[in-house]
Amino acid sequence: MHTYKVGYLVGSLAKSSINRKLAKALTKLAPPELQLHEIRIGELPLYSYDYDADYPDVARLFKQAIADVDAVLFVTPEYNRSIPGALKNAIDWASRPWGQNAFSRKPSGVVGTSPGSIGTAVAQQHLRSVLCFCNSPLMNTMEVYLQTTPDLIDDDGNISNPGTADFLRKYMQEYALFVQRVLTVLPRES
Repeated sequence: MHTYKVGYLVGSLAKSSINRKLAKALTKLAPPELQLHEIRIGELPLYSYDYDADYPDVARLFKQAIADVDAVLFVTPEYNRSIPGALKNAIDWASRPWGQNAFSRKPSGVVGTSPGSIGTAVAQQHLRSVLCFCNSPLMNTMEVYLQTTPDLIDDDGNISNPGTADFLRKYMQEYALFVQRVLTVLPRES
């Protein structure tokens, strides 16, 4: 069995983010061939092409963290029917300057939760559009638009609803298969 390193980005900067709780839950529900860890985005300054010739250390380390993983999982809230500015900023840092895109050919998945009945469906569509431009192959076979309730996911990533836990476990199993398929066809460049 091959093991894949997956970096996940939580679109929310809030310490008590329900999407951070979802990310913890997904880490617990993932099959053993996925090794997940968070790649934090909160310390990045606002991107400007003025930095392209000399990235600040925090941005250089962030971009390298994306380059070092086999796949990326985006766990995002929905802000004003789109993705949070901090997440878009992080994507800009990792994908610039032109020709040095850390997301190119890197398999990605998109999930999210919100109290609203459509979860984060609109934000996920915007994020998918951005990731398509970044040449990141996207998992589309299952989608997660999770409506959260106050007691659905605790601070440790435990899910109270067995049906939701089963659904998310299946998502992570499908994501593992997707990563394997993509990296078989598009192996990482050395």
